[in-house]
Amino acid sequence: MRPSLRALQSTINAASRPKTTGFIGLGRMGYQMAYNLFSKLHRQGDGSHFVVCDANPETAKLFCTNFMSAHPNAVIDFAENPEHATMMSNRIVTMLPSSPEVKNVYSDFVIPALRKLSVSASKETFFIDSTTLDVDIAREVASDVKQTGAQMIDAPVSGGVTGATAGTLSFLVGGTEEDFKLALPILTLMGQRIIHCGPSGAGLAAKICNNLILGVEQIVVAEAMLLGQRLGLNPAILASVINSSTGACWSSFVNNPVPSALPGKTPPCERNYEGGFATSLMLKDMGLASHTAQQRHSPLPLAEAAKDIYSRIVQERPELSKKDFSSVYKFLEGQ
Repeated sequence: MRPSLRALQSTINAASRPKTTGFIGLGRMGYQMAYNLFSKLHRQGDGSHFVVCDANPETAKLFCTNFMSAHPNAVIDFAENPEHATMMSNRIVTMLPSSPEVKNVYSDFVIPALRKLSVSASKETFFIDSTTLDVDIAREVASDVKQTGAQMIDAPVSGGVTGATAGTLSFLVGGTEEDFKLALPILTLMGQRIIHCGPSGAGLAAKICNNLILGVEQIVVAEAMLLGQRLGLNPAILASVINSSTGACWSSFVNNPVPSALPGKTPPCERNYEGGFATSLMLKDMGLASHTAQQRHSPLPLAEAAKDIYSRIVQERPELSKKDFSSVYKFLEGQ
């Protein structure tokens, strides 16, 4: 995206900015989060307006078309870039791939837009970044935003695409108590559990630690399910044993990697590992944990081993990189 600003040719205009909520980043998670958020705000009937923005303009256009089909009276449009979205919205959620994209969007688009606004308009602008990224970069970006007078929290999520679709995400929030309270009305429309973890960056620290566990956990569940079958166990019986015993964990009772292991449930493995948390994204998160741990001199023997396995999957089985990370089972099965 290149910084450029044009007048928005739509029913949304600068005068409606105080009523406008923007969402930047319509990937698997962002699309569902934005749809839930906008739908619930629209149903409140308070005259809310909406703006979406994505690196792929066609995705943003499609979102608007789909949203208008379900909510014909809604006022929604797409912005050509994040600068444009910032000029039009006083509450903005960003859900981006990783650290470089966050730095690019905020440094090259958002902050220049804030500097073009009046002092009062800038002070009324609030950002919620739900990207999982490097803690230090998140703190740096938040500091730059606050220097313009605007407010910002980090609020990475847990719950995956399923939780984003159902509106049952957990948000791990880093920021001041005042900013946390300011964000609650928005976050509760997309999630069920909102946890204030501490000052700026604390939400990301908690998310990185959680995903470190998850990344390791999914591999060992795949190992156990594969070994059990090779010992002659029925996968549904083995999963039932694990899920009612000390091995019980989310990776087994929700995201079990073996088809038919969870009768009546539809984890990604039942859809050829489509529609979940991509292996490449898990590799990114394991890399964040590794980088952060090295800076803090904290040992991660299991996480480093898990990171190496996800790296091998992406390199040796590239077709699995965009599949749900439970497809590690398919990788191990082929070894």
